Amino acid sequence: MPTLSFLRPSGRLRLAIQAALTIFCLYAGYLFYRHVLWLGGGTEIFTPKPPSVEAFLPISALMAAKRFFLTGQWDSVHPAGLTLFLAFLLMEVALRKGFCGYICPVGFISSMVERLGRKLKTGRETGPLATRLFTIPKYVILCGFLWFIVIGMDVRFIESFLSARYNLVADASMLHFFLSPSLTTILVVAALLVLSLFIRNAWCRFLCPYGALLGLFAIFSPIAVNREKDTCIACGKCRKACPSGIRVDEKQRVNSPECIGCAACLEACPVEGCLTMRAGSKAIPFKAVGISCVALLLAVYAWALATGHWTSEIPADMLRRVYMMQFGQ
Repeated sequence: MPTLSFLRPSGRLRLAIQAALTIFCLYAGYLFYRHVLWLGGGTEIFTPKPPSVEAFLPISALMAAKRFFLTGQWDSVHPAGLTLFLAFLLMEVALRKGFCGYICPVGFISSMVERLGRKLKTGRETGPLATRLFTIPKYVILCGFLWFIVIGMDVRFIESFLSARYNLVADASMLHFFLSPSLTTILVVAALLVLSLFIRNAWCRFLCPYGALLGLFAIFSPIAVNREKDTCIACGKCRKACPSGIRVDEKQRVNSPECIGCAACLEACPVEGCLTMRAGSKAIPFKAVGISCVALLLAVYAWALATGHWTSEIPADMLRRVYMMQFGQ
């Protein structure tokens, strides 16, 4: 595994934030496991559900978001899921796809595999045409979800789904999926990990529909890497350093939906001032994106906690009965 000395300052900051949040997710997952154990009668010691696990229910959150924008009604079943979903969208618009670059635990795993591939010298970059073709699947999947939910579902159907037994314990179903994966799931995950050793960040760049959605919002971000073409020496080091494989040396303003604001290209550039991170016309330090992502997440959490948009209103005993019915226990 690559050591911290292998990374530049921007990489160390990104790794530190990603690692801390991944550890938090694992801890929340453990608490949720204890909660589900209580739901199923495996223990009589009650552990409250950590609402943050609802971040792993983006489809339910997308439905809840549509209902909210049409009716003004916040989701009472998975309120933290909707809160985090909207926070991530805001984060992308404000902070250049910062969720993918600094927050997502899957992105953290992908980053570590990508760095390992660089150290083993197995990583290869795809050409422009191949990159465009490989990017199509995640947008096809995203379009399917958007068509089915945003266009195809009316409010009545969404409300019926959100209050259905399946959605009430959807997070528990998600936990069962992770704890007891099928052989197919194991093989697919293993294949993606191996693929990422050869094609940098294969899942994030080419297959993740959530990242595709967030990337479309990131296009509207005022923050972007800018290149001074008059001082650029076309060495290609910025392109090689970019974990998303963006051809930075061919752009004046990097407004690609794949840019995660990691600043790796800035530190790889040998010409001082050639590449800069800018918010509009103002230059900002590379660490601003990562730190601001964490600050925004904490601010949204504090707001949700203070306004009742974080914890579900569904009584724990009711969830226990629903869980028993859903899983036949």
